[in-house]
Amino acid sequence: MTYVDLKDIRVSYDGKNNILKDLNLSIEKGELVSLLGPSGCGKTTTLRVIAGLIEPNDGDFVVDNKNLTRVPVHKRNFGMVFQSYALFPHLTVKENVGFGLKLRKEDKTTMNPKIQDILEVTGLAELGDRYPKQLSGGQRQRVALARALVIEPKLLLLDEPLSNLDAKLRVQMRIEIKRIQRKLGITSVFVTHDQEECFSISDRVAVMNNGIIEQFDTPEEIYNRPKTEFVARFIGFENFFNLTKQGEKTYTTSEGHMLKTSQSWDDTKLVATIRPDDINILPKGTEQDTNMIPGKVVVRTFLGKSYQYEVETNVGKILVNGPKETAYSSGEELLLQFPEEKLILV
Repeated sequence: MTYVDLKDIRVSYDGKNNILKDLNLSIEKGELVSLLGPSGCGKTTTLRVIAGLIEPNDGDFVVDNKNLTRVPVHKRNFGMVFQSYALFPHLTVKENVGFGLKLRKEDKTTMNPKIQDILEVTGLAELGDRYPKQLSGGQRQRVALARALVIEPKLLLLDEPLSNLDAKLRVQMRIEIKRIQRKLGITSVFVTHDQEECFSISDRVAVMNNGIIEQFDTPEEIYNRPKTEFVARFIGFENFFNLTKQGEKTYTTSEGHMLKTSQSWDDTKLVATIRPDDINILPKGTEQDTNMIPGKVVVRTFLGKSYQYEVETNVGKILVNGPKETAYSSGEELLLQFPEEKLILV
């Protein structure tokens, strides 16, 4: 059931150049959806529209069947967690967490159980009387999260909340955020430019580019079957070459190599992509068949668990990873095999 709806949202700061272009996004109740993309793609602007910090030029923003497009930020009852923890240094953990409740003028008999409960959920129960300067970065981030959650928000918004943490702590905190979000069942929107972080935490991901959503799907679907060349490049595909359709799921390269795929597209001209790990390397002289392209090793790089080769072919340079048990030398000729199910059309 759709809980959050952004319908035909357009944002332009100067009236001419659109930051968001008729953007549509539907989020189900209890989902954690991430907005992923490079700097300037519109993900933070989208979050600011949701938060009420920006009023769109056109379109509607609906939560739980209520149109909140013109509702000011302080009346939306959303929890927000940002890059900076924004904790009050002169207040204890308990006082920081309860700040939003205090603003609502809730009495202590109502506030204190709520604060204690959320401290338990976020693993801060023993730290309630400490001040921010006495906490680690991860603990401070949990305080910021607890403060956003204690008001029982309709929506939790997280704007790159882990970017100030070191790599190990980021991994720990994203697990914590997912655990807490699952436990409370709160609908959440998470903004990040970090693909690994995004895929590990999200139910669905909206990959954004230049003010539009290029693909909105599960992390697994986006990783395995990107729909556009931009999405494929952004999530790490490195090999791209042109194909011409010959028949159902059958295509040829510009040099006439026949390639079959597990996908079927109506377009006559297409771009194919494949990950370096998904290409098989065969020695020269192997009987050629469909989905094979000959090439010559230009550069060999040792990656620890494998070798990576830059292979010169008549469809361009192809990166391919091969096992360290078999090493091919620069200048050596070989065959590259492209498995049907691993060849992606975009």
